[in-house]
Amino acid sequence: MNDTADELAPAVQEILSSAAARSGGDERLSVSARSLDAAFEAAEADGRTPVIAEVKPTSPTTDGANTGDPVELARAMVDGGAAALSVLTEPEHFGGSVENLERIRDAVAVPVLRKDFILREAQLDTVESDVILLIARFVGDDLDALLTAAENRGFQVLVEVHTERELDAAVEAGASIIGINNRDLGKLEVDLATFENLAPNAPDDVTLIAESGVSTVEDVERMREAGADGLLIGTAIMDGDPQTNTERFTDSL
Repeated sequence: MNDTADELAPAVQEILSSAAARSGGDERLSVSARSLDAAFEAAEADGRTPVIAEVKPTSPTTDGANTGDPVELARAMVDGGAAALSVLTEPEHFGGSVENLERIRDAVAVPVLRKDFILREAQLDTVESDVILLIARFVGDDLDALLTAAENRGFQVLVEVHTERELDAAVEAGASIIGINNRDLGKLEVDLATFENLAPNAPDDVTLIAESGVSTVEDVERMREAGADGLLIGTAIMDGDPQTNTERFTDSL
């Protein structure tokens, strides 16, 4: 299931090359994770749309960078109603860091997703988080083993997919949280219809998250109508006042 280099956008291939060169942790982690499902349920009970707000200083698909203190940004998102946070730890292309994640997780009570490009088991032991990301396209046939290794450490695992084949692989591996990325990492093009097309094929007992391309309240409503249990929103929250932007999306229930 792995894609060859010429099928990926050059920026993505550079990210993967950097990720492959990064080391993992020295000791196996044992994590006591905050429940993402419980956080989503609490948001729903409070009349809020379950949103994972992303602390993303920069990225290859955005202009400029947000130089605000990551902890203050994270707190503003939680104050705005975010059910959970996603924190970039990829340093070279997204301006993230392990230290940012550690500081944010200490400062908030909601679940924190580690957003990075994990390619092998040792990289799971880099830092404690509540949820880790595994991208089906990049880990290929190692998905099953990495999912098991992560869960054995106590992590919840968000398996990201973009195609029906990847969705099938995630379900077969036993993923309980699946994110459907509306961005094609081969072309870096975004199409919200990706979620709409794949969501009906996901099992009912899977927590389904819509990723990428959500920039308006109408987009939130569209993804929710298509079956999204939650949404991961980055640029649209970081571009401006994080608290106000988060409130705009979470109040759309």
